[in-house]
Amino acid sequence: MALVLLLLLLILILGGVGIAAAKLLLWIALILLVVWIVGFVARGAEGARWYRW
Repeated sequence: MALVLLLLLLILILGGVGIAAAKLLLWIALILLVVWIVGFVARGAEGARWYRW
């Protein structure tokens, strides 16, 4: 939830920048997606969740 709030704050701060802000947010979203996928692939053999939410 805190991550979503930080992202919304970033959108508000960069709102006036236009296309550059959209590109930055796209890269952030892609990095988060890669981390999320790697987390599922690299989780422990016990099958435990790698995240805490």
